[in-house]
Amino acid sequence: MFKVGILGAGSMGMTHATGWAQTPAHFVGVHALDAERAAAMVAQHGGHTYDSLDALLADVDLIDICTPTHLHHEMVLQAAAAGKHIICEKPLALNAAQGAEMIDACRRAGITLLVAHVVRFFPEYAGAQAIVSRGDIGDVAVIRLTRCSYQPRLAADNWFLDPAKSGGMMLDLMIHDFDYARWIAGEVESVYARSVRGRQPNAPEDYGIAILRHTSGAISNVEGGWAYPPPMFRTALEIAGSAGLIEHPAGSSMPLSLHLKATAGGDVDAVGIPGSPLDESPYTTEIKHFYEVIAHGVTPRVSAEDGLAALRIALAARQSAQTGRAVRIEEV
Repeated sequence: MFKVGILGAGSMGMTHATGWAQTPAHFVGVHALDAERAAAMVAQHGGHTYDSLDALLADVDLIDICTPTHLHHEMVLQAAAAGKHIICEKPLALNAAQGAEMIDACRRAGITLLVAHVVRFFPEYAGAQAIVSRGDIGDVAVIRLTRCSYQPRLAADNWFLDPAKSGGMMLDLMIHDFDYARWIAGEVESVYARSVRGRQPNAPEDYGIAILRHTSGAISNVEGGWAYPPPMFRTALEIAGSAGLIEHPAGSSMPLSLHLKATAGGDVDAVGIPGSPLDESPYTTEIKHFYEVIAHGVTPRVSAEDGLAALRIALAARQSAQTGRAVRIEEV
């Protein structure tokens, strides 16, 4: 059993605390600027509130960073210098140089850095990846991914709407599907994108489309937006291969449907992949997995290097949306 502390008591901090309660790890406490929310976290999950990051680091083996993106870089470096394992919410950092420095610092310190790209733990997305890995739909050709929601509405200090703090919609929201597309179809070589705020930075809402060209030859079409009326949030996935198609339509109650091409033996019926987020929160599944990685050396489903690769794709998409040209990943 190891000791865990959380930085940040917002929605993700509270969600991660709930996940840690389902593991053998000991939750020590939280350091957060919002004293009221920090007190609510320890009232529900135990532990103590801490006045500083240094004080919390002194009492833990692992630090779970659930703070705004612009704080990740400094906090990861501080935790690595203290020799503590780290879980960091996505995006890993605001730019690729910061992300590379964070990974290097953790490698030199001999500690584990994990990035919380939770979509890999949603059952429909994980199920689709397993189908692809088995080769059931043949070679992946086209991926279509959608993630559209209402714009974040924090009552105070809505850092999501400040690109200097969040990186904007492409880094904060669409990065989920950039990571997933790379998980499915491999490395990305270039991105061509358009977004509302790419051309109109002060637009009241944002919506974007990015086309990823993978080195494998596959193409991913990624749609994202902070434009729906609250509380609307829709996601969808479609993966087309040489031998079949996987679908998870927006608004569907079916986790997945699989449609295979006819074989010599006749038609193959559609196969539904069982599993629902209602069975267990994907955030809890993610935290349980990260516990196994730290406690028992299980190979991580998502690594720090994966987090940096997703960040580079998001940065390329944002740059493309701003310049109107395709951006190669090595430019980032």
